[in-house]
Amino acid sequence: MLWQKRTTVRSQGKEGGVSTTQIETSLDSGSKTVLEILLAISFCHLLNDMISSLLPAIYPLLKDSYHLDFAEVGLITLTYQCTASLLQPLVGLHTDRRPMPYSLPAGMIFTLVGLLILAMARSFATILFAAALVGTGASVFHPESSRVARMASGGQHGLAQSLFQLGGNAGLALGPLLAAIIVLPKGQPSVAWFSLAVLLAIILLTWVSRWTKRHMSHLLSSRRSHNEQRPVLSGKRVVLSIAVLLALLFSKFFYLASITSYYTFYLMSTFHVSVRSAQIHLFVFLGAVALGTIAGGPIGDRIGRKRVIWCSILGVLPFSLILPFANLFWTGILSVVIGLILASAFPAIVVYGQELVPGRVGMVSGLFFGFAFGMAGLGAAVLGELADLTSIRFVYLVCSVLPAVGLLAAFLPNLERFPIRAVHEAADAV
Repeated sequence: MLWQKRTTVRSQGKEGGVSTTQIETSLDSGSKTVLEILLAISFCHLLNDMISSLLPAIYPLLKDSYHLDFAEVGLITLTYQCTASLLQPLVGLHTDRRPMPYSLPAGMIFTLVGLLILAMARSFATILFAAALVGTGASVFHPESSRVARMASGGQHGLAQSLFQLGGNAGLALGPLLAAIIVLPKGQPSVAWFSLAVLLAIILLTWVSRWTKRHMSHLLSSRRSHNEQRPVLSGKRVVLSIAVLLALLFSKFFYLASITSYYTFYLMSTFHVSVRSAQIHLFVFLGAVALGTIAGGPIGDRIGRKRVIWCSILGVLPFSLILPFANLFWTGILSVVIGLILASAFPAIVVYGQELVPGRVGMVSGLFFGFAFGMAGLGAAVLGELADLTSIRFVYLVCSVLPAVGLLAAFLPNLERFPIRAVHEAADAV
């Protein structure tokens, strides 16, 4: 394997009367290997999130088969979200302290077992157990795979994170489509066919884990001779910045929940379009989200994460305020613009958080992915209740002001302007 040492010297202005110079030293593998790992981990993200989105897609089938009420359907979602969201930062924190390269295929085994149990379930309790196992697999996958994407980035952390998240977005869109084609016509046992996708993911992740183990071994052996430079921030400033990032994620995913969950209902009730037409509009919006996701990371690499975060959250505000008053044509245009801009925030937020808390890539990734999962689920539930009490249009009026939370980005520090110190780590992936 080809290893390349790269050193960048950046002169910075004085801050507090102190002139600082940043020397960033990293060890990157050859571009071919990096690209292979990034594509593999992105494809596995597609498979993982495809399975995750399969569960809610078959709710109508489960509801009819087991005579469930809406509260019981909600309990399935709650069970999945608790394991998928709450466990992620804990898994990331543990593997930050004790690296476990093979945790990725091991975690996917939870998903495989949960999927097979779901296919054979004959009681509501068994369905809940299956949902918990699938959620546990997701909680292991996201922080660890985000760490691998950063390790394989070759220094282009934003680009790597965008590629990784693009796979997840594609999987979320693909799951319901495959459920409609395979599961709904053929019944619950056909869920077992998706275990083939999980087995493929396990094979790929085993290969990725071998690469990760070799990569980490090289980094650990280089610790004594290489120091990485990191911005010096007080603990209070770090905690405040994390709180701001979580508030921005709340704004982003609550607003996205209003569209992904209720956009079709809004179009049908407001403009009296057909179900097919509404679904096409939703598909176009999801395509814009995918494009925004792939753009956010590389742009952040070039102009800085804070600028992307600031523009992508607050920049949506004018369009979100206009959306509830637009006609059908402009609603379609505005939804595309909103999807493009808003989706660019998440890769930048994740990478910014990883740089804010060096040496805690897994914990930060798990916290942000878990929080995003939780906010998306909570947003769908809260907004659905609000729509029942008022109207779907009122929901969009309320959500139109959520991007104003982007003003909080002003409290995020410009990391490159802070004094630096050496951290005795070969790379923040370890």
